[in-house]
Amino acid sequence: MTAIGILATGSYVPDQVVTGADVAGPAGVTEEWIERKTQILARRYAAPHEATSDLAAAAARRTLDQAGLSAGAVRYLIVSTSTPDSPQPPTSYIVQEALAAHGAVCFDINVVCSGFVYGLALARALVAQEPGAYALVVAADVYSRILDVTDRKTVVLLGDGAGAALVGAVPSGGFLDLELSSHGSARELIRVEAGGSRLPTTYETVENGGHFFRMKGRGVRDFVMENVPGAVRTLVERAGHQLADVDHFVPHQANGVLLSELVTRAGLDHAHTHRTLERYGNTGSASVALALDDAHRNGHLDAGDLVLLAGFGGGMSLGAALLRWTATP
Repeated sequence: MTAIGILATGSYVPDQVVTGADVAGPAGVTEEWIERKTQILARRYAAPHEATSDLAAAAARRTLDQAGLSAGAVRYLIVSTSTPDSPQPPTSYIVQEALAAHGAVCFDINVVCSGFVYGLALARALVAQEPGAYALVVAADVYSRILDVTDRKTVVLLGDGAGAALVGAVPSGGFLDLELSSHGSARELIRVEAGGSRLPTTYETVENGGHFFRMKGRGVRDFVMENVPGAVRTLVERAGHQLADVDHFVPHQANGVLLSELVTRAGLDHAHTHRTLERYGNTGSASVALALDDAHRNGHLDAGDLVLLAGFGGGMSLGAALLRWTATP
């Protein structure tokens, strides 16, 4: 078996910084309330001219630059997003053109905040069948376009960003195992109700706020605590390790208070948990990728370290990956 791992990472966040003070008033809360409930101090919003594909392409370029590869070397381009540029064409095809990755096979996936890990699982499988190939996994979301500024459950959490990873063959280590699961019975916890074939866009759906991102915060928290700790434990043990062996934990940046509880519940207090949510908030599908790139570029990940990634979110979905780190800063 050829070992498959992450060769390079990249990320991009827009320039506009949105503070707690900026979102507190319309949401009917205070800046202190936001920091206490979420530990988020700022988030980024895309400029009017920026769409999801623009953020994705910027993160992809930084990944390729780090790897020292041209876009022409990319065999597979996977874009994970729940906020595509438009229903059609796929956002990955717009990214392909922006990169001039004309030889890449492109497709989108939508697993909301678990999407980056799902994309890594697909990339690993594709490269395993073609060991000389490179797969570029890009996760990007522009949630600022679908937020109800009066909804304190969502507007205080979410921001825009993109992250990416280049997947290919490595001498040893790399992905040890992955754990994916889907829970459609809990699909109502996170949703955008209108704009699809069941509720097409009409004057009424717009007036009723059907195109806004909605979330049942307590239900999401309960889902995470009931499902994520067991899933990561199963993954680590199946790979022949114990939780105590994990050096780095890179979770979805959902909410700071939730993350602190999750780390303890999952038995990962000893690991270095990487957090970017204080600066960037919850960037949806991009959050695990963005946090991973932040850790990598700041020199926190050493070759041979055991790294655990965990995404969870709409669907409801869960994706975790355990890998022996191989990329160099």
